[in-house]
Amino acid sequence: MRIKAVVFDAYGTLYDIQSVAEVTEDAFPGYGEIITQVWRIKQLEYTWLRSLMQRYQDFAVVTRDSLAYTLRVLGLDYEKDAFARVIEKYLHLDLYPDATAALIALRPRKLAILSNGSPDMLNALVRNTKLDRLLDATISVDAKRIFKPSPAAYQLIGEELGTAPDEVLFVSSNPWDVAGAKSFGLNVAWIERVTPEAMALACVETELVAPLTMFKAIRTQMDELGFAPDHRVRALSELPGIIRG
Repeated sequence: MRIKAVVFDAYGTLYDIQSVAEVTEDAFPGYGEIITQVWRIKQLEYTWLRSLMQRYQDFAVVTRDSLAYTLRVLGLDYEKDAFARVIEKYLHLDLYPDATAALIALRPRKLAILSNGSPDMLNALVRNTKLDRLLDATISVDAKRIFKPSPAAYQLIGEELGTAPDEVLFVSSNPWDVAGAKSFGLNVAWIERVTPEAMALACVETELVAPLTMFKAIRTQMDELGFAPDHRVRALSELPGIIRG
């Protein structure tokens, strides 16, 4: 079955979540990196916990709550304006440099985002980075009130685009998302931006493991869940070659 649609995860796949670090460092000098990493870890954990607890709150709430947790456990006091400025960055995340060109090259197939992000967050982010000109749909799990990797979340792709799972290539850099999409039955490409070799080198370069290195060890390598991606690439720019192949 030929691929009729390419669907992307947003955070960490099309958009660089580490691009919040400059803002966190500016707001909390000396703490920018540790805030950025703990915040993302707790943000993901809260999506899974809320799904399991059946206590859904949208990703905007999850993002605020996980940042509040991070600042509290680090003992950092803050003004409302500083908190709001950091949160605002999620509406202006940096696109990965090859994202726009990759989307253009994947035409005329349908192109979409499927993300945990709330509709307001995603629509603002897509508009601010001009991807609204290239995407056929920006799909939020908010419609199902449960986060990825629930099968109900991936079901939204077919409902929105009118495609069968085997007609879709799903693209993510997040291993847990790759496993969830593959378990659902989608064709999956994993963007492996960090290799174990690079992490091993980072660990021996210093006596202390940096927060970013710890984050990469926890969140950037394929999980032992029994669901491997169909394609393993290093950058978005490699995706058109997968489709043609």
